[in-house]
This record gives sequence, structure tokens and C-alpha cells, in this order.
Amino acid sequence: MNHSVTCEQLDQWREAWENDPERQLAALALSKSEIPSVAYSRAAANRMHPRFSLELETLPVANQEHSGRCWLFAATNVVREAIAKKLNLEKFELSQSYLAFWDKFERANYFLERIIETAEKPADDREVAFILQTGVHDGGQWTMFVNIAEKYGLVPKDAYDETFQSANTRPMNYLLNRALKAAAPKLRAMVRAGEAEETVQARKAEVLGKIYGFLCSCYGEPPKTFDFEYTDKDKVFHAERGLTPQAFCERWAADILRENVSVIHAPTQDKPFHRTYTIRYLGNVEGGKPVVHLNLTMEELKAAIIRQLEAGEPVWFGSDVGHAGDREKGIWDTELYGYELLSGLDLEISKADALDYGFSAMNHAMVLTGVNLVDGKPNRWKIENSWGDKNGEKGYYVCSDAWFDQFVYQAAIRRPYLGELAELAGQAPKELDPWDPMGTLAD
Repeated sequence: MNHSVTCEQLDQWREAWENDPERQLAALALSKSEIPSVAYSRAAANRMHPRFSLELETLPVANQEHSGRCWLFAATNVVREAIAKKLNLEKFELSQSYLAFWDKFERANYFLERIIETAEKPADDREVAFILQTGVHDGGQWTMFVNIAEKYGLVPKDAYDETFQSANTRPMNYLLNRALKAAAPKLRAMVRAGEAEETVQARKAEVLGKIYGFLCSCYGEPPKTFDFEYTDKDKVFHAERGLTPQAFCERWAADILRENVSVIHAPTQDKPFHRTYTIRYLGNVEGGKPVVHLNLTMEELKAAIIRQLEAGEPVWFGSDVGHAGDREKGIWDTELYGYELLSGLDLEISKADALDYGFSAMNHAMVLTGVNLVDGKPNRWKIENSWGDKNGEKGYYVCSDAWFDQFVYQAAIRRPYLGELAELAGQAPKELDPWDPMGTLAD
């Protein structure tokens, strides 16, 4: 049977459009204006007041510049608040570049190990193609931050500051991935030829040595020790000499790294709630902790977040910021744009279908620092972003609770605030395919 579009159908649709005043009005409005500008709801924007019944006092926002390091900025923003509170600081920032250096280096090793592991499979095998396509880039997840910090420690930003390349990563990433893909066929050929593991690993080490040198050129050589100097709010100067990054991390951040659980909200049929999940090939440190998510209902997720905020602790979270946002005003709200009214299209899609059909997944990590509660229920949330202080309220944003329900996917919650649900995190996780949407990275 022929199901092509007919001339009769085209005539019907043409007549319907010509006689529809809403479509004619839309044509006039769209003739010289951008679609988002025409669909923008000022009334919805006005409802997103940057005022909250529960609001943490936090440090000024940071700026990830032209890089995809949001997950590292969000993580260090959470950790620095705890350190600043302990040390009575009004200004403090951890080095995101230090973590990014070691993440890049470790991820190169992780990539090459996966290439060696899958050497017997053809290059067009779906898993091999996924590994090659993913390569090394800026994005990450909470557990990947933990892996780097636990192995290499943390340093203050003034001990390892930004460089041009750390803030503008695209050319650097291009060269890294070109080098890795140049090495991949050689390593695969060695494995297929039956060469000894020691020989293959020696060749891999040569590649990693050159990558280490390139990263040092881009970021500077990471410090083995540093002096931690600071002046507290009482104008008292302090100095701790010869600290290692690992010692600094253990002293000031170990509890945060060890107590957080990665919690997700994925309401798809393949992921029952109250189960744990891991994703094959998702990681950065070979031999590090696997990324494991505990899937909870949205009500459970929000209740845990609110408990953590009530305790005075900010929350790292991952969301999809590509929908219903006004960057200049610093707003995310599902009612911010009247796209259905303007377009005449049916645009409603459930969160589960959005995940299953590739419409939405986590792509950006930020920090929750407040919430507005009405009769105990949230209606908007305060967000610390890492896009500088030019937009929103000096870089702080607000989202509606409806947007939160639809586009928030992950949070790092301290175990005490999960209550009895924390015990569920110890389950043996179900392994998901590498391309599962819960394996997407925040950048």
C-alpha cells in the first residue's frame, strides 16, 4: 500500500492553514523575530522571584569559561563551602584545573585500556565505536570527581591557577583525541598479533608519557606540595607549609567524598526505583570506584535534597539545561515559552519518553543552594551556576519546581539525609549499556 502524501491532503492542509487565524497571527509574529522571543512569557518569568524561604549563604560564583568542566566546578563549589565554613573564610576557591589535568590524564589511560580490552572486536562493533566516539573530553559525573580527588587530592586555586588552555579546551581536546585514535589501531594490532601483555603496556606507557608532557604544556606541571596561606574573616593570617594535595584533601574534604551517594531520577520501565545501576565503560580512573546510581522517586529525591539544604549543606546536581531557559535572566521554567500555542504543534513528552527517545538527558551540573517552600512544598529552587556573574542574580539562577521535575536527573546526597534509603545504595548494581542516557556526562 502506498502511504505517500497525496495532493488532496496537501490541499486540505493548505486550506486549514489559510483559514486558521492563530496560524496567520503566528506567521506575522515570526516574520521578523526569533521563535523564543515571540513565545516568551513575561508573566512566567515574573513568577520566578529570586527569593527563597530557605537560602544558604554561599561564596561568589565561579566561571568555567569556554570549557565543559561544570561537573568539577559544581563539585569544588560544594567542597569549598565546607572548607570555608571550617576555616572562617569569605573568599576561597579550589583549583578546577588541577582536577581537570589529572582527569584528562587518567581518562587517556582509561580509553587506551578499553581499546586494548576490546581489540578482538571489529572497529565498527557498536561498543568499540562508542569508545572511539566518546574519547577524552571535558564532561563528567560526581563519582568521577571523587575518583580524581581521592587519588590526586585537592589544591587551592592560588596554588594551581587557570591557563588559557584550561579555560579554552577545544583545541587541546582535539589533539588529545587525535593522538589517542592514532594509537588505537596500533595497540589493537599488537593485541591481535599475540604480542605479550608487557609489550602492549610498554607501548601504551609511551603514549601516556607524551600525553603527560602535552598536558603539562597546557596546564603547567601539577604541584607535589604547596603552601596553604589564607586570611580569615577576622583578618588573621594563617599558613600551612609543604602540604601535599592528598593530605589537604584528606584533612578538609574526606568526609564529603566518602559520604555522598549518587542518586538519580529515571522513571523508565527498564529502571525500577530503589535499585542501583552502573554503566559499562563509564569512568575515568582505571581501578577507581565505578559510577553507581541509586534510582529514587522524585518525591524521595527532593525530600533528601531539602533535608541537606536545611542542614546548611549545598547539593551537587545534574540536569538538562537545554530546555525552557533564559540565560540572561537566569531562569528555567516549563511555562517560560508558549511554544505549543505559537507553533500549533503537540510538544508534550513525558520524562520517561524523553529519556528513551533521546529528547533529554543530563548535560550540565550545578549546585542547589536554596528552595522556596509553600506549605512544605517547593515551588522554586536557587541554583549556583558556573557561568560567571554576568547573568541571573550575580550568577545565581532560579528554576521552577515543574522544571525541576522534568529536567533534573541526578544529585549527590550525603548518606544521613537519605535516611533508610541510604542502605539501598549498597546493592549490587545492574549494568547498563554504555549508551544508556544515565551515562551521559555533564559539561
